[in-house]
Amino acid sequence: MTKKQKKVFVRIIIASVLMIALHFVPVTGYARFALYLIPYLVIGYDILRKAFLGILHGEVFDENFLMAVATVGAMLLGVYQESQGQEGEFAEGVAVMLFYQIGELFQAVAVGKSRKNITALMDIRPDYANIEDESGNLEQVDPDDVEIGTIIVVQPGEKVPIDGVVVEGTSTLNTAALTGESVPRTVREGEEVISGCVNNTGLLKIRTTKEFGESTVSKILDLVENSSMKKSKSENFITKFAKYYTPAVCYSALALAVIPTVINLVMGNPANFTTWLIRALTFLVISCPCALVISIPLSFFGGIGGASSCGILVKGSNYLEALAQTKYVVFDKTGTLTKGVFQVTEIHPEGISKEELLKLTAYAESYSNHPISKSLKEAYGQEINKASVSEVEEIGGHGVTASVDGVSVAAGNAKLMRKLGLSYAEKTNVGTVVHVAVDGVYAGYILISDVEKEQSAEAIQALKANGVKKTVMLTGDSKAVAEYVAEKLHIDEVKSELLPGDKVDAVEALLQSKSAKENLAFVGDGINDAPVLSRADIGVAMGALGSDAAIEAADIVLMDDNPMKLALAMKISRKCLRIVYENIVFALGVKAICLILGALGIASMWLAIFADVGVTVIAVLNAIRCLSVKNV
Repeated sequence: MTKKQKKVFVRIIIASVLMIALHFVPVTGYARFALYLIPYLVIGYDILRKAFLGILHGEVFDENFLMAVATVGAMLLGVYQESQGQEGEFAEGVAVMLFYQIGELFQAVAVGKSRKNITALMDIRPDYANIEDESGNLEQVDPDDVEIGTIIVVQPGEKVPIDGVVVEGTSTLNTAALTGESVPRTVREGEEVISGCVNNTGLLKIRTTKEFGESTVSKILDLVENSSMKKSKSENFITKFAKYYTPAVCYSALALAVIPTVINLVMGNPANFTTWLIRALTFLVISCPCALVISIPLSFFGGIGGASSCGILVKGSNYLEALAQTKYVVFDKTGTLTKGVFQVTEIHPEGISKEELLKLTAYAESYSNHPISKSLKEAYGQEINKASVSEVEEIGGHGVTASVDGVSVAAGNAKLMRKLGLSYAEKTNVGTVVHVAVDGVYAGYILISDVEKEQSAEAIQALKANGVKKTVMLTGDSKAVAEYVAEKLHIDEVKSELLPGDKVDAVEALLQSKSAKENLAFVGDGINDAPVLSRADIGVAMGALGSDAAIEAADIVLMDDNPMKLALAMKISRKCLRIVYENIVFALGVKAICLILGALGIASMWLAIFADVGVTVIAVLNAIRCLSVKNV
């Protein structure tokens, strides 16, 4: 417990002891009221203060106002009863405030525990970065002060503070906090590492490639910290509901106290004002909306925290809720359903040697970071003198043109050849065909093959088992390759040879064809997927290898590039929503029954306490279940 919570706990103990002791003190009248006022003020002074400040600021109708009116009314009613020679029910007024504070303390502890669990799951913020000084000694500095290109040292057991490239050393990294996977990742010299991982074994020297504010760990923390800003429909409903519900029950309680009394007087019957006032005060205690106001946001908070522990970052509870209604899932191919690790498998030159064709193509593609370009450079296997390359032009959805030692080279797909007006042989090979033209003459093609991810086929099956009606694959790759991958993974529909703008059009058409209650999710990883990620109902980015632009545009990020995590995210979403609906039905159902009983005079103040505090505690306990993702 926090220091503030401990103080409340001490006040609860003191008030409880005083209330029990006063039960045995034989006093009556105003002396009895004065004695009961002590435990009442000990336990309730802060609630009275908040209610008073709320009235001053024009924010009258909240749970503090309800508790203040109900308990002050009960205490004053006790004074009236004592003046009439009856025993004043001061104990009930104190008890209402006491049990309300017990419920509030329990809720605060529960919410604090949930936040602590999420903080532990996301405990990836580095405290420092190590930099070697001129003497070779390590100096700890604030990661914010480290500039791009600085060599930092990460010792065994320390967190990688900033994204970078290993320049010296070999080690294994624990990526569990980022991806939810326990299998360590081995890194060597020349490989990229992302911040937030824990260095398990060897010492690593890393050249930073980003500032701390732009590093993976900062972006993840920002996503989690700001996720509560984007509320779901359920949360917005509860906010609006409480806004109208609280004043409605206050006026209803006032009517319950006044109207029957007036009717009795008009009909010549005893007014029974005390009876109806007690019912009205009981009605107020029962009506407090704490169970909904606290448990619904807590459910979504827990769901987002549980998902983050599995390497699924959800940018807001609105996206978590929308996942449950997802019926269409559209995938990019390369890097999403396939590994994006391309290999040159065949070289077919025309009027040129294989070696020369591969060299010219590798040089032309030397400035691109596309996976296909990387595979060509790896297949060439020699150092590329970029000074030999000039006039590079990348044509989106087509390929690249460049001048290599004065020779004009064009490398790309069939659309590029058609654009250049060159004839070529149509290829049906299962793979990506890179056609090459040299000095305006067709010079052959290179076949590059990609490999499907091991989890892709299982992910498609899992999505369909979760109620997804249609899976679609959009790719800029050739029709033969696209149809081969789609058939192998059992994807319902495939569209190939698409430009980035064509993908947006395809998604737009799917959005028009679905019903308003159905959602469409797009899953991609490349920079060219950013427009589609923004347009879809839910944009899902592959985070570990995905581009910064894709991650920024997405609503959900899968940190380990595993498409199976999307099905898991849908299960978490549905569990979270199920718990939210359980709490709404339970809280409103119990309150409705108790409100009717209170109005009829059947419910006592003790039942009112259960309808408020008891229901809230049960709802909060139910909401905490959202943190657990083991049995979704």
